[in-house]
Amino acid sequence: MVLKIRLARFGKRHAPFYNIVVAHARKHQKRRKKKKKKKKKKKKKKKKKKKKKKKKKETISDSESPTYRTARGSKPLEVLGTYDPIPKTPTDGNETAKKFKDIKLDIHRAKYWLGVGAQPSEPAWRLLSMIGLMEPKYRPGQDINKEGTAA
Repeated sequence: MVLKIRLARFGKRHAPFYNIVVAHARKHQKRRKKKKKKKKKKKKKKKKKKKKKKKKKETISDSESPTYRTARGSKPLEVLGTYDPIPKTPTDGNETAKKFKDIKLDIHRAKYWLGVGAQPSEPAWRLLSMIGLMEPKYRPGQDINKEGTAA
């Protein structure tokens, strides 16, 4: 199954905070929901009898959580680190110091997932290239038309 290294947004409005996560890129085939057409039902005034619900026997597959996940909005396989895009001032007391954006990442696990074949998304690629794990896709001063050569 295709894996993605992506950013999962947390925090609140106008104050984003991201977890750098490894997750499945697509939904599992069996879990894709089919759109059903809604049929209009005519209302009839009849008394409905209450049916007794049969208890379903619990099987091993029902009790365990599934081994697959959906692509977005679900529990990731692993959280590699965090990224806080709001610039912070250093706490050493120097007011003229340059502000920084906080990136925390487990480099060994990120290298592992890249080695396994996980594909980073565009923002994740940018963060990994800032750390030095990946080659940047574009550098200022590099000719866009030519692939491996600088202008």
